[in-house]
Amino acid sequence: MRPAEPVQSGAAPPATFDLHAEFASSGVAEVIETLDRELVGLAPVKQRIREIGALLVVERARKALGLASAPPTLHMSFTGNPGTGKTTVAMRMAEILHRLGYVRKGHLVTVTRDDLVGQYIGHTAPKTREVLKQAMGGVLFIDEAYYLYRPENERDYGQEAIEILLQVMENNRDDLVVILAGYADRMDTFFASNPGFRSRIAHHVDFPDYDDIELVTIADRLLAEQNYAFDEEARALMERYVALRRAQPHFANARSIRNGLDRARLRQAVRLFGGADGTVSAAELGTIRAPDIAQSRVFTQSSPDGEAAR
Repeated sequence: MRPAEPVQSGAAPPATFDLHAEFASSGVAEVIETLDRELVGLAPVKQRIREIGALLVVERARKALGLASAPPTLHMSFTGNPGTGKTTVAMRMAEILHRLGYVRKGHLVTVTRDDLVGQYIGHTAPKTREVLKQAMGGVLFIDEAYYLYRPENERDYGQEAIEILLQVMENNRDDLVVILAGYADRMDTFFASNPGFRSRIAHHVDFPDYDDIELVTIADRLLAEQNYAFDEEARALMERYVALRRAQPHFANARSIRNGLDRARLRQAVRLFGGADGTVSAAELGTIRAPDIAQSRVFTQSSPDGEAAR
């Protein structure tokens, strides 16, 4: 951990430290505001990020005022279903850590088991160390981390990657923050089987699913980013789409909504090409209408196979 304002040798530390001013001047408040704009809902997640930010500012104050203490453990676990914003929050967390001086670079390296574990003897250690080298000075985000541990396969090399990760998480915690992510129940099993990880994780953040209103709001935002908008009838139909899609298998929150909108844009393009003379206005190009939503198989197939109903 790097102090905000190192006290020069022989100099007395300042008498006070303005926490609010430091929070604002460091840019942490700005990052959290960006997160608020980027992600709909997730109030408990955003509150936890604010709390972690407050902890880090207090640690800077302690250093500045000459109060010795061990650097906080900052490795984290993000649990929740797909499409709930875990990667986006990890990216902003890396930015916060960098602005407060807890990591040198503030970049995010996202990996899965395949990036860490080799298929043959001698391949895993070099792969894992190369990933760790790339992540040093920033945050390493390991998605679906529980796949590292496969006790049913005697020839699996995931345990080698785990041992290297645990060593680096302990010895380099002043230059690397590791975030493990995945489904809550599977992460619980993973931690039970690998107590070394649990003992190194200080912050467990659970990401709730979005509700129907939040998902429709996400749809509005995703369209707006691409200069599209629903007309009134299409938006009402999108509300029905969300309610039906959430009840179907393999629903992935914002990710499924994004996929559904991509297909609505495809159907809009086909509809526009089918016009009488092919002439379109900017308003037409930017409007998603009811037929673009209504043709989805979500309305005709109540139990699709995977993502079949789209």
